[in-house]
Amino acid sequence: MAGLDKDDISLPKATVQKLITEILDDDLTFNKDAREIVIKSGIEFLMILSSMSSEMAENDSKKTIAPEHVLAALKELEYDSFVPLLEHALTEFKGTQRIRERRDSKFRNSGLTEEELLRQQEELFRKSRSKLHQTTATTTTPIPVPDNHMNNTSTIKEEN
Repeated sequence: MAGLDKDDISLPKATVQKLITEILDDDLTFNKDAREIVIKSGIEFLMILSSMSSEMAENDSKKTIAPEHVLAALKELEYDSFVPLLEHALTEFKGTQRIRERRDSKFRNSGLTEEELLRQQEELFRKSRSKLHQTTATTTTPIPVPDNHMNNTSTIKEEN
């Protein structure tokens, strides 16, 4: 590995603990030593997968590891069962990215500067606040009161 000692690499303990907790039955616990073994195993797995993915990219004469290289590496390492789930996740990710890119390009292609867009946003917030204050103002609404309490209908002041 370029410039990093294997002992300098770690995974976030809180994240690993959360994953473990979500997987375990409620009546089971996981101590610190076991969590450390999972972290070290995860790091080792990621290093092996990264190395194999790098080889796959080099075999394709590429300098960048693409998702296809990672999936091929998983197959080569005999983790074929992971591939369908990861292909599905990749498809979902690409869909989300397309939506984001369309939204971003909509603003870029609007012809407005960032300052103009900010002014428009502030104006929309101002109008929204104004509308909110108008609808929450105190109103007088007639409410009929049952005859056994009073003989006529009275007006009661309500706040919405």
